[in-house]
Order: sequence, then C-alpha cells, then structure tokens
Amino acid sequence: MLWLVSLASMSPSDLKTETKEAQLTQLANAILFEDSRFVVINKPSGLAVHGGSGKSFGVIEGLRALRPNAPYLELAHRLDKDTSGCLLIAKRRSALRAFQKQQEQGGVHKFYLALVKGKWIGGKRKIVAPLLKTEYKSGERKVLVDDLGKYAVSLFTPVKVFNHASLMRIKIITGRTHQIRVHAEHIAHPLAGDSKYGNEDFNRLMVESYLQRLFLHAETLHFTLPELPTYEFQAPLPAELEDVLTRL
Repeated sequence: MLWLVSLASMSPSDLKTETKEAQLTQLANAILFEDSRFVVINKPSGLAVHGGSGKSFGVIEGLRALRPNAPYLELAHRLDKDTSGCLLIAKRRSALRAFQKQQEQGGVHKFYLALVKGKWIGGKRKIVAPLLKTEYKSGERKVLVDDLGKYAVSLFTPVKVFNHASLMRIKIITGRTHQIRVHAEHIAHPLAGDSKYGNEDFNRLMVESYLQRLFLHAETLHFTLPELPTYEFQAPLPAELEDVLTRL
C-alpha cells in the first residue's frame, strides 16, 4: 500500500524515470554472456528490442545507457516484444557482418519453445509456407500465408503433449517477421497467449492456467564464426512459463 501511495505522489516525469531505471536494472540482470564481440541477453517478455511505435526505450537503447563508453552496440537480429529469450547484440561491426554472413549461409541455428493449441499428432513436422506482410485500412499490420510472400520454413518438434495443448521446440530455417506465430496458426495450432494470431477460446483457457503473456521463448542460439570456437547460448524458460506447464 505504501508503494502505491508513493507512486501516486510522483509526477509523470518521475514515473517515467522510475520505470526506465527498473528496466535498466532488469536488462543488466538479463545478460547471459559477454566477450569482446557480442553481448547475449535473456530478453524479458514485454521489452521491445528497440524504441519506436510510441516507445523511446528498448534493449539496444538500454544497453547503450548501461555502456555509455561502448564504441559500438547493434542488434544482430530481433525478437518480437512479447517473446523472451536469447538476443544477440554485436560489439563490433566486423562481428555483426560475420554473424549476418553466417545467417545468410544457414550457419545460425535458432530454437524456440512454444505452447500451442491442441494435441500434437505425430513427430517432427516441416512447415513451408510463404509469408506476406499486410496492412489493413484500419492501420493494423499482420503477416499472412500467401503465395506472393517470402519463402519461410519452420521445423516443429513435440516436447510434451497435454490434454488441450502441446509444448513444441521450433527451429526456424528462415527468419521472417512473426514466422512461428503465423506458421503455427496456419497448421491450426496457434500459440498460447497470442492476441494477434491466436484462438480466443484457447487463450481464455490458458489464462485459467495463469498464462499472462505470449508463450514463445527463444531457447537456444548457436553459430560458428571463422577461426573461432562455436558460440552456443541457452536461456532457461522463465519461471512464469514453467508455472503454466506445471499447472497443465
């Protein structure tokens, strides 16, 4: 109660500063690995990778604030705001270019954990479905499966099957916007907690299991750069998602 009273007494600028400081602390605690080339973050759900769309603060802005003397910090790839897990930031332009080259050549391997609607039947499944970015008159932007879209491939492998949902490990072969979410919806197994591509009835059911966010987590990232050892990182599943699985 005292905390609520103290917040109520703050001005909007004070609240903004308080929120930013809390996010910087959260970001500093989320660093999984750092060397002279890269920083790896276990990105929290709800934190954008960069400012924009009305938000002036994201992971990259936060890291630059934490490291004001760093000569170079750039995102090597992206995650949706509501997705948690492994996010790579380059500390050198040469490292960024080397990573991007490996990505173009298929040398970067990304695995995600996702909870999807329904009982998964069978084993591993390869989803090949082109994705097209679309903007409606209302201003809403979505990605659709469309023959005019860009080539996109995902590999879905079941980890555990529950009564009304399935935990999947998903490897993305291509890295299109919202790829996992759209591919999952396309095969009638939409992601739990997905307000854009998900199923409303399933999402309500998942709320009963205390799911309060998108159940999508970038679990593993690994790649090899020339003349360097293999980089391999794993971000543990957040406690709030582990709790959902326990309740299922």
